[in-house]
This record gives sequence, C-alpha cells and structure tokens, in this order.
Amino acid sequence: MSKKYEYNQLMDVKYEHHEVIDLPEIIKNCKDKWFNQTLTKVNNSVVRVGIVEGEYHWHRHEDDDEFFFVLSGKLYIDLEDKTIELNPNEGTTISKGVMHRPRAPQKTVMLMVETDAIDPIGEE
Repeated sequence: MSKKYEYNQLMDVKYEHHEVIDLPEIIKNCKDKWFNQTLTKVNNSVVRVGIVEGEYHWHRHEDDDEFFFVLSGKLYIDLEDKTIELNPNEGTTISKGVMHRPRAPQKTVMLMVETDAIDPIGEE
C-alpha cells in the first residue's frame, strides 16, 4: 500500500484467554483520534476495540466480513448507496467486498469482530 494513514492500529492480542479485559483503562489512556487495539482472539477471529473520531478512508475487504458494535458515541458507515448510522448498543455487519468508510463526528468507542487475517487498512 502506497498511502500512509495516521491511525494507531495495534494488531497484537492484548489479553489472553481467562484474562479480564479492562476496556475503561484502554479508553482512559487513548490519546489518538483513530485507535484500534486487538483485545482477544476467538478461534479464527479477533475482537478489537476502536476509539475513533473523524474519518477513516474508503476501503473494502475482499475476503472478510466486518462487524461493528457501538458502545458510546455515534458511528456512520458510508456505503456507495447509503449511510448506516449506529448509536450506542447498535451494530451492523459489512459484507466482504463492499466499499465503505467509517466516520465518527465525536469520540466513539466501538467493538469490531473480524477474522484474524484481515488487514484493517483494506483495499481501495
């Protein structure tokens, strides 16, 4: 990928099985506008937290579906033909191959579930 994006994306697994996941501590320590951290691995998938504000770039994942679930704030996911609005306690799955752009008008905390092979940057 030739473009460089200013996202802090930590793909390492922060918590092993049987460890308590301390999400409030991660949120408190986050200083980035677009931050992802892999929390744990479940079989061939990972659960990630996203703490975001602003826009991600347009992209798609050719081989992987992607699930978003908002804990706080508001997330818009632009598709080519519509925009999905997610408020706290709402989620959606974006199908593989679908061009999309997440954006958050305010600080938003979300969980994402995706395969462990996915590249969050995706393809443009």
